[in-house]
Amino acid sequence: MKVLVPVKRVIDYNVKVRVKADGSGVDLANVKMSMNPFDEIAVEEAIRLKEAGKADEVVAVSIGVKQAQETLRTALAMGADRAILVVAADDLHTDIEPLAVAKILKAIVDEEQPGLVIAGKQAIDNDMNATGQMLSALLGWSQATFASEIDIDGDAAKVTREVDGGLQTISVKLPAIVTADLRLNEPRYASLPNIMKAKKKPLDEKTAADYGVDVAPRLEIVSTAEPAARSAGIMVGSVDELVAKLKEAGAV
Repeated sequence: MKVLVPVKRVIDYNVKVRVKADGSGVDLANVKMSMNPFDEIAVEEAIRLKEAGKADEVVAVSIGVKQAQETLRTALAMGADRAILVVAADDLHTDIEPLAVAKILKAIVDEEQPGLVIAGKQAIDNDMNATGQMLSALLGWSQATFASEIDIDGDAAKVTREVDGGLQTISVKLPAIVTADLRLNEPRYASLPNIMKAKKKPLDEKTAADYGVDVAPRLEIVSTAEPAARSAGIMVGSVDELVAKLKEAGAV
């Protein structure tokens, strides 16, 4: 079975995001970029399936700017077998919307014929949480979102999902789309030998036009602003004073 894993290049989760002075977007100048953490978990799970003998090949896919090659090389260094980069934008600030990404992924799935697609549940830059679900709809495949555990058994996958108030276990028929949640696994660090090997692994480069997909944005960002600063706390000398302050603030 072949496993396809979409990965996205995003601002590193350790970086404090800065908004441009004119409010037109996020400042990406000299900012460290890395693989979306949820996608990293998806790559790890695909590699584990291969190591367990339940998958034969892991293919990583990224859609965006040419610099996403670095993200794909990270996936290759972790253990993916090959990669596909779809260059769909020239500007680093252009974010390809979920529907366009899903349409391109559908075309790639039609070509590659994987038995399973494992994606991150959402990207930490836009928090859309929509691509996996849209891809499932376009393909007409089963979907299991927010996965915290995956068990492949023959032509089905048993997936434990994180839902409000607990866990839900479902069985989906393969081929299927699964989106990874944080508790699915802990991604491995790529070793230096594997990083060197990744440079020689195949990385095919395509464009959105190759798949006949229009990536023009349907949404317009009107303005971007930082969250309001938290007000300073107040020191109180007793419980009675605390209760009085809370009453004044309308909290009790």
